[in-house]
Amino acid sequence: MDTKNLAELYDVDTLAWELVAACLDAGVSQAPGTGGPDRHTWWIATINADGSPHVTGIGALWHEGAVWLETGPSTRKARNLARDPRCTLSIALDDVDLVVEGDARRIDDPKVVAELAALWADDGWPCRVDETGTALTAEFSAPSAGPPPWYVYRVDPRRATALQTVEPGGATLFDFGAE
Repeated sequence: MDTKNLAELYDVDTLAWELVAACLDAGVSQAPGTGGPDRHTWWIATINADGSPHVTGIGALWHEGAVWLETGPSTRKARNLARDPRCTLSIALDDVDLVVEGDARRIDDPKVVAELAALWADDGWPCRVDETGTALTAEFSAPSAGPPPWYVYRVDPRRATALQTVEPGGATLFDFGAE
């Protein structure tokens, strides 16, 4: 992985990805009262057919070094990802603000879908695998997810920008595609 110190001008050290990963691995609750302001929200930016951006809040998880999200096939973000998988995700954590760039891949492996359903259920959203074994269902989801079924997507980071919001501060660009 290549890194670029974006705060070198201020004589601040390059951040270590391990610091960022530790914040993500600790869990990112989206429940009210668990972050600032009042909670943590993942945001996804996709590309509309006309090339303009589409940004919306999502329910996402960090798991096995990737961001996982779910959405219904009729949503604008799902239609955008089907046409062009490039996306950007962002979140403000307690110690780090993070932007992750990557490609969203729909995951339909029943074992993986079941694993993610269990993780979301453990995080407070009582979803389950639907009758196809390849998507999720539940009595409710975020309005922006559309009606069920909800497909599961994995976004492996291609690049990420982290801004440390506590002392000593810092800003680093991480390029995961570097050899």
